[in-house]
Amino acid sequence: MTGPTSAAGPGAPVVDLMLPYWGEPEYLRATVRSVLEQTDPQWRLTVVDDAYPDPWAGEWLASLGDDRVRYLRNPENRGISAVFRQCVELAEHDLVAVPGSDDVLLPDYVAVVRAAHTRFPHADIIQPGVRVIDEHGAVVRPLADQVKQRLVRPRGTGTRVLAGEPLATSLLHGDWLYWPSLTFRREAVQATPFRPGLPIILDLALVLDMVLAGSQLVVEPAECFAYRRHDASASSVKLLDGSRFAGEREYFALAARLMRQRGWHRASRAARLHVTSRLYAATLLPTALRLRDGRALRTLARHALGS
Repeated sequence: MTGPTSAAGPGAPVVDLMLPYWGEPEYLRATVRSVLEQTDPQWRLTVVDDAYPDPWAGEWLASLGDDRVRYLRNPENRGISAVFRQCVELAEHDLVAVPGSDDVLLPDYVAVVRAAHTRFPHADIIQPGVRVIDEHGAVVRPLADQVKQRLVRPRGTGTRVLAGEPLATSLLHGDWLYWPSLTFRREAVQATPFRPGLPIILDLALVLDMVLAGSQLVVEPAECFAYRRHDASASSVKLLDGSRFAGEREYFALAARLMRQRGWHRASRAARLHVTSRLYAATLLPTALRLRDGRALRTLARHALGS
């Protein structure tokens, strides 16, 4: 198989796109096509099939005829947390991203993050501009995203670098990052282990551990990634028995201790308030109300109010 020849010179940074897959085939096809349409050819795509029952993906990816695309299939389902770790561990190039298999990279994603890395080579994390789409691909503006981006995200214009306690504080007030869109400096992210037992919030925990270790984050406003949000289903709301939020409260208690030990008292207070978790519970309230699920309503309301 052969792919396009890059115009970049020897040693130019390559973006390892590590794609965990288990889900709707058409979404995966759309994600892969969006990678193939990148204006900058300095990428490699690895699809890690987490034992999806139909092994169609391997044959389809091979049919694309691009030697930058590789396919790995787990012999048994490992679950999203383990596959995230697997994807990060398997990365080999200078930069690594872990997009979702239902997200879409806009044509200049690779070009944008590579340019940001060239400008700020010592920054370990790059957050490019993101649009939110629904299950049909239409651009949407959910309330939770508007709150995070307009109220919680640090103010500023243009490309900028964030670090230290101000960055940690803002993320603990509300996680305004979009994990699937992030690009990491491979050496830095591989040196930071995922914390065990945090299936819902492991991405935020990883970023905060990197920030505590001194990592800088570049905010690049150029919109080059489409993050897909699906409507909350009846089954997902009925499963909210409190265990999800109990796990989040456990992490935020840990984060408060870690921040306090560092002497970052504002960040510690933000962790104790755990606005991120409470806001998410609040955004689920309308769905629970529409479904007339009294138990879910009570659980969500208690968590949203911090009681």
